[in-house]
This record gives sequence, C-alpha cells and structure tokens, in this order.
Amino acid sequence: MTGNVQSAASRAGDHPLVEKGARLGYGASGVLHLLLAWVTVQLAWTSGGEQADQEGALQKLAGDGAGQVLLWVLFVGFVLLALWQITEAVAWGEAKDRIKAAAKAVTYGVLAFTTVSVLTSGSSGGSGGGSGGATSSLMSSGAGRALVGVVGLGVVAVGVYHVVKGWKEKFLEDLESSPSRWVRRAGRIGYIGKGAALGVVGVLLVVAAVQSDPEQAEGLDSALHALAGLPYGPVLLTLVAIGFAAYGVYSFGRAKHAKV
Repeated sequence: MTGNVQSAASRAGDHPLVEKGARLGYGASGVLHLLLAWVTVQLAWTSGGEQADQEGALQKLAGDGAGQVLLWVLFVGFVLLALWQITEAVAWGEAKDRIKAAAKAVTYGVLAFTTVSVLTSGSSGGSGGGSGGATSSLMSSGAGRALVGVVGLGVVAVGVYHVVKGWKEKFLEDLESSPSRWVRRAGRIGYIGKGAALGVVGVLLVVAAVQSDPEQAEGLDSALHALAGLPYGPVLLTLVAIGFAAYGVYSFGRAKHAKV
C-alpha cells in the first residue's frame, strides 16, 4: 500500500501541470520578495507605518483590479508549488529530504492562505493583530513561552542555514541546469540577506520567550521594526531590502532552472 501511494505521488509530481505550476510558484515567490523589498525600503526611509511582512507586501497589490488579478496568479502558483512539495514529501527519498519538502509545502500553503486572505479582506487588511493575539495566548503559560523559545531557536537555525547555503552557493544543487552569472550572484546575496532577516526574527522570539513579552514575538514585521529603531537602522533595513530583492531575482531564475 505504501509503495502504491509513493508511486502515485511520484507520478503526480511528474505531471506537466504540477511541474509548470511549481515553476509558476517560484516566480510568485520572486514577486513576493520584490514587494517585500519595497515595503522594507519604505519602512527604512519614510515615516509610514507599513506592515513589513509577507501580508503587508501582498496588500500592495490589492488596491486595483490588475493587482488583484496578479494576486490570484500568485495564489495559484503558491498552491501548485505546495502541491508539488507534498508529492516530493510522499514519494521516495531520504527522510531528511522528505521532511524538508513537507516543511516547504507548509510554507507555501501558508503563503497561499495569506494571499487569499488579502484578496478577500481587501487592501485595508489588518496589521497583524491576529498573530499577536495568538502569541499573547502562548505567552500566558510557561509551556507556551517554552514553545515560542524553541520555535525561535528553530528560526535562528533556518536563518543560519540560509546564510551558509548562500555563502557556499549550495542553492545551485536545487537547479537542473547551470544558471547565468546574475542568477548565481542574486542567489548568493538573496540567501544571505534572507537568512539574516530570519535570524533577527528568531532572536526576537527567543528574547520574547525569556522576557515574557508578546510584542517582540510578532514575526518579520516586529523584527524589521526593531531594526529600524537601531543606530543606522535605515541602512540596515536597506541592506535587508537588497537581500530580499536579490532573492526575488534569484527566484525568477529558479523558476526556469529548478529541478521539478
């Protein structure tokens, strides 16, 4: 029975629609990271209170008809990329590769959910209060604070993984053909920049758990606003924005060269 399920998952993952959908998903990730870079730059150099995370970036597109059409395209891309990752998690492979694929499937599933939430709520969407409420609930107990701390350490580990992957150019192993020089450079800068941002998120989660402070445990938005308050904050945020933009450019290259 298990072999039949794995075989079916393998065939589904090799279906042309799923493969093209995965490439569309990588392109959608590119658009998202370019928007995230723009939101980060605005946070760095203007006095606006933009929501500096994936939801805030997607809300940039929700204000007109053309933007909403693009959001639907991004939604389809994220859904199909999540589906392809699920087939990779179920089909044959080493346990670590399956776990990694499952984690990516969850990530892209969350992005799909976030995208459709922005579409259904309109451009005046929330400011992350729902996440803060969930965090506050966790912080109300010792076990919850411990869980937030563990998640924070996990996010730091993922951030370090991204930095190492970018510095050593291990992302080239995800590609089926040799990319151009600009894709390679963008991938290196992008992975390092994104890893640094994730590291800040993880550190804030750990600090929030230790200090029982839910306001520091609200994800990327909280992390980027924390950077904005540091000396040379705008410069630091600009560097993070460059990293996000580079990762976006790399994602477009990955859409063409990825192993799917």
